[in-house]
Amino acid sequence: MKVQVHAIHFTADRKLVESIQAKLNKLETFYDRITSGEVFLKIEQGEGKVREKLLEIKIAVPGAILFVKEKARSFEEALDLALNAIAEQIKRFKAKITQVKAAKTALDISE
Repeated sequence: MKVQVHAIHFTADRKLVESIQAKLNKLETFYDRITSGEVFLKIEQGEGKVREKLLEIKIAVPGAILFVKEKARSFEEALDLALNAIAEQIKRFKAKITQVKAAKTALDISE
């Protein structure tokens, strides 16, 4: 899967980008028709030294675009939360597609 990582207003570490790529590639175990993915990394504006990290994942599959947005103290933590959420969305999408195909097949057989 082709993944683009966009760091908004800062330069992302190479290890972080490689980690994101590796973890997003594992999503193909849930659904093998994922065409591409985009990840947006942002640092929240705020007071103090510890700022919230915002991570958004957009996954393109045939017929839909799945999106998740997570906020945490680190990008790694936000990535783990976002991956769990997007994996659930992928599973639900695949189940929905499977049900539609099964219904169409049942209609074709009954005709």
